[in-house]
Amino acid sequence: MPFDAFQSGRDSCLELAIRLVLISIFAVPFAPVLAADEPIEPRRTISFIDEVQPIFEAACIKCHGPLRQESDYRLDVREIAISGGTSYAPNIIPHNSADSPLMHFVTGQAEDMLMPARGNRLSEKQINVLRAWIDQGALWPDSANLTNVKKGDWWSLRPLVKPLVPTHSHAQHPIDAFIRTKLDEHGLSPAPSANRGTLIRRLYFDLIGVPPTPEAIDAFLADEDPAAYERLVDRLLASPRYGERWARHWMDAAHFAETHGHDQDRIREHAWPYRDYLIDAFNNDTPFNQFVHEQVAADLLAVNEPQKIVALGFLAAGPWDESTLRDIREDTIDREIGRYLDRDDMLTNVMSNFTSLTVHCARCHDHKFDPISQADYYALQAVFAGVERANRGYDADGVVQKRREMLHKRAAQLAAPGFTVRQELLDAQSQQMVSAWEQGSAGRVISWHPLQSTTANSTDGSTLTLQLDGSFLASGSRPDCDTYVITGHTASNTITAVRLEVLLDPSLPHSGPGRQDNGNLHLSEIEVTVGSDTNIPLARAVSDFDQADWGVARAIDGQPETAWGIHPKVGLAHEAIFAFSKPVPVPLNTIVTVRLKQLHGRGHLIGRPRVTLSADETPLVLSNLPSQVTAVLAIPPAARSEEQRVQLALYVAQERVTGALAALPKQNLVYAAAADFEPEGALKPPPGPRPIHRLERGDVHAPKESAFPGALTCVRELPARFELESGLHESYRRAALAQWLTDACNPLTWRSIVNRVWQQHFGCGIVETAHDFGRLGSKPSHLELLDWLAADFRDSGQSIKSLHRTIVTSETYRQTAQATVSLHDRKSDLRADQASSVDSDNRLLWRMNRTRLDAECVRDAMLAISGQLDLRMGGPSDRQFDLKLGRHVTPIIDYGVFDLDGPAGQRRSVYRFLFRTLPDPFMEALDCPAGDQIMSARSNSVTVQQVLAMWNDALVLNQAEHLAIRLQRERKTTAERIELALRLALGRAPHAAEYDRFSNYADQHGLANFCRLLFNLNEFMFID
Repeated sequence: MPFDAFQSGRDSCLELAIRLVLISIFAVPFAPVLAADEPIEPRRTISFIDEVQPIFEAACIKCHGPLRQESDYRLDVREIAISGGTSYAPNIIPHNSADSPLMHFVTGQAEDMLMPARGNRLSEKQINVLRAWIDQGALWPDSANLTNVKKGDWWSLRPLVKPLVPTHSHAQHPIDAFIRTKLDEHGLSPAPSANRGTLIRRLYFDLIGVPPTPEAIDAFLADEDPAAYERLVDRLLASPRYGERWARHWMDAAHFAETHGHDQDRIREHAWPYRDYLIDAFNNDTPFNQFVHEQVAADLLAVNEPQKIVALGFLAAGPWDESTLRDIREDTIDREIGRYLDRDDMLTNVMSNFTSLTVHCARCHDHKFDPISQADYYALQAVFAGVERANRGYDADGVVQKRREMLHKRAAQLAAPGFTVRQELLDAQSQQMVSAWEQGSAGRVISWHPLQSTTANSTDGSTLTLQLDGSFLASGSRPDCDTYVITGHTASNTITAVRLEVLLDPSLPHSGPGRQDNGNLHLSEIEVTVGSDTNIPLARAVSDFDQADWGVARAIDGQPETAWGIHPKVGLAHEAIFAFSKPVPVPLNTIVTVRLKQLHGRGHLIGRPRVTLSADETPLVLSNLPSQVTAVLAIPPAARSEEQRVQLALYVAQERVTGALAALPKQNLVYAAAADFEPEGALKPPPGPRPIHRLERGDVHAPKESAFPGALTCVRELPARFELESGLHESYRRAALAQWLTDACNPLTWRSIVNRVWQQHFGCGIVETAHDFGRLGSKPSHLELLDWLAADFRDSGQSIKSLHRTIVTSETYRQTAQATVSLHDRKSDLRADQASSVDSDNRLLWRMNRTRLDAECVRDAMLAISGQLDLRMGGPSDRQFDLKLGRHVTPIIDYGVFDLDGPAGQRRSVYRFLFRTLPDPFMEALDCPAGDQIMSARSNSVTVQQVLAMWNDALVLNQAEHLAIRLQRERKTTAERIELALRLALGRAPHAAEYDRFSNYADQHGLANFCRLLFNLNEFMFID
């Protein structure tokens, strides 16, 4: 399926818009012309503007103009169209229409080519006009000539050089000097500073996302120290609330959520550690180059800090097509398409957020507007060719990590022992270990005996068929729950344990061992009866693998709602041993019954069980020894050959490594980019970086030349392809990209991040399109200021907190949002609407922008004001909904059935569980993104849905009641309660007239309704 199918609708609309714009610029109504079959009068001079240019605009410019130059042809620039150039062929030869390529194309004389390629052909009349115009000398006036600007000559791609700060008599701060110089150029003056009450509220919401307390406001207003404002800024930047606020901004940009999206919106149980990483990174003021390195290649560039692996959650933050990338066969075309699209999301996430370029637009063809080639795009695809999205294990302790790595390295050596390892296995120390192992219980062979005359029945409709190896294969209907009853005799007069093997069979999903679609099983309880109907208690259990939170001990805990499970290690046989507390006597010919209860539901049944018994004293050894090891043990040590001694020592060494690995603490998991992980269904670790090819038109059926890891050729100061030795681990590709991104010579990265931070403080970036620094994006309103900020940030420690401090301490940031500015060149104040006519969007920042609180700030502010906000940090996300597991993998979610007063309802909004296809309706109404798209800037809308949500939502009503209870508890009179309510919610005391109005409302409708009214005031919902 061609990739550009996804873009075709957008591209066609975009091209139409560009065409209309160009026509509006150039097109002039046709002058009276001759009939189509009339020849051009030889003496009449053809007008380029009136007759030729409209033909070009209607038929040619779309493909041969400023935005696209197919076949290196341009018909909008005279010098190129007529004389050609270094990279363009001439289309027009003056005084010689017969040899002009343009005429060959429009008349069909060019072999296999008639232009225009799309749309209506030129009429005979139009062809005659062009022929006459060329023969008359192709006169092209300067007024109709455009300038040839190459794609690569663009502001964002030029080297980053720190400009000098302008000298301005009324500016002490560098930012103010740039801003006021630009204001002077447009005859504008800045607005006065906002009052202190406005500033503290602005700072609190900008930096930490919650409102200031009345006590904090009073202290700030009373502090007469000239440095009081700067101290407030430093205090907020040092608050742990700062990381929570700014992590949420980055989560928007990374399109982070905790479900897969697509048609199977499965929950990602281990996505939340990436969110906690972001909070810590912002609170710790991680230098930005390190921040980039960790999110792209922490496994190599932060190798001594294994806990930083969680940063790779950035690459896996977006949606994931489970049905394509896990549930279908590896060797299908759909799987291949899915992988290309999945890598597209990864590289888009990286390049949009770190370079602010739309690199993904080059997957089907060279970028139409920016100097990004298909070759560059597929070079970036190759960077991510060795990873999938999966639950990735990591150790928080560096010592444990090094121990685990050493053991895995040792296991790899033993898996294919070379000469050195063989000699080591023969030395005295290794042979002593073998001797000690033989003498211990670990060297014994545990005897397991099958039941004789065994039968098996299902209580709920499964068909159980006896196999030659003594197992039973389940087939037929697959009930939700079932119990297998297996009976038989044993020749032993005692039994000490029961072994259950769950085996594979081609007839089972994923070959088993379970009958569930994903190959899993759940054994709720195992019961053993000898003769009578009384169950004999099982005291201990071990298994070769336990699913997280579904350990084998759950099968003997007497609780049917718990169970033993083996996901994700499906497609493998497993065994579990259940031991009695003491030997159980078995009289001769007594029937032994084993019941396998599978009660968890949804068809998690065992596909092929085999039950055997043991009479050994210590039976909790999982497996019999391999037959070749047993054969060696039967030979006296002195009689063993060198090869047999190596074989036995190798087995013992491997068992020691396996035991040492099992003794290590269980690894933590994070949903992240991973090259090594536990297989899940058909999703398995790649064998290495997959081969990547440039795809013609983005079609996997049309692979072209191989692509090698690299980045963008348009950043001319840096090599576009990475020089990597063959055979290196795939992480070296990502590390090379991370270092390319953070190179001091890469102008995109530094301009991008300072623009994003600026955007969050002012509501609009210096470049309005934070995700697009290309030709379709907006141009900077203050390019010199952007470059000064970017260069200063790059060269002075790359501290995000220092960047905040620089921005918010400027007079520009401290301006009032009220439109009370003047145009000073006329030496008289003008009304705000006249100033707005000069700069209606306030791009020049002659005042501060007024912005609406985002969804998280609204919710957190209500919780803080009512006294319900719980400031616990970190850990699994709060599921603020009722969750039911349906038959499909997508859960059933109900946000209306939730305890708003429970612990999960009181933490900050950054800790909410984020469902991709089923977002919280209240937060969604307030423009909180669902995580399905990269969101460089949120919508800041004002809609009817918001009004209804703020007036009627259960959360608002609940918090209004809690605020009313707080007011009643802390103040005695209505007037005192009104004053406290406004100080909490608005950061100020009531005006004189407000006491009466609000008191009357509270007396008439109740204090809780007054609090609800307060939450709906513009003064609460907006930041001035």
